[in-house]
Amino acid sequence: MKSKKYIIYMAAGNSRRFGENKLLSHYRGKALYRHGLDMLIGAVGDREDVELTVVSQYREILDYAEEHGLRAVDSPGSREGVSYTIKAGIGSPENIEDGDCLIFVVADQPLLSAGTIGKFLDFADDEAYADCNAAAAYGEQNGNPVLFRARMLPRLLALQGDEGGRKALIDSPCHRIFTDTAGELQDIDVKEDLRSF
Repeated sequence: MKSKKYIIYMAAGNSRRFGENKLLSHYRGKALYRHGLDMLIGAVGDREDVELTVVSQYREILDYAEEHGLRAVDSPGSREGVSYTIKAGIGSPENIEDGDCLIFVVADQPLLSAGTIGKFLDFADDEAYADCNAAAAYGEQNGNPVLFRARMLPRLLALQGDEGGRKALIDSPCHRIFTDTAGELQDIDVKEDLRSF
C-alpha cells in the first residue's frame, strides 16, 4: 500500500537579503513562487496519495493556492523564523500515520523539476528505504527538497526560531536523491540571482 505524502511548499520567507518580497518578484515572466508551485500542481495532478500544502504569510500566494484547490495555511509566525513555517505546514500531527512522509519544498528554487519530485514520490514508497529520510543533491552539493519519515515528527516539532529541517536530520539516516542539473538546487537569495540563471 502506498504511503501518504504531504508536500509542504514553503512560501513564507522574509527575503531579508533580497530587500523586498522576492517570492512576488518576476522571474521569466511570472512571480517567482509560481514556478515551483505550478510545477508541483502538474507533478501531483490528482494523485490521491499526495496532499499539497502551501504555507505563506502573503495573501496573494495563499489566494493562488486556494484558487487551485490546495490546502493554504496562513503563517504570520513565519516572520520569526523557518521553524514556524515547518510547524504550520505540518498542521495536525495526529493525522500523520507511521508510514507517511513529509516533503518540504522551498519556493525560491524556480528550476526544480517535476522529474525530481517524481523521484521523491517513488522513494517514499520504496520499502528498501523505509527507515531513511532523503535530500536533493547534485554532485557533492546537498539541498532541497527534503523528505522526512513520519517518525521524525517529534524532531520537526521541537525546532525553534530559525532552525530548519537540517537540524532534525542530525544522526538520522538520509539518502541523497540526485537532480538532473545543478540549476535545480539553485535558489534566489539576492536580486542579482534573478539574472544569473
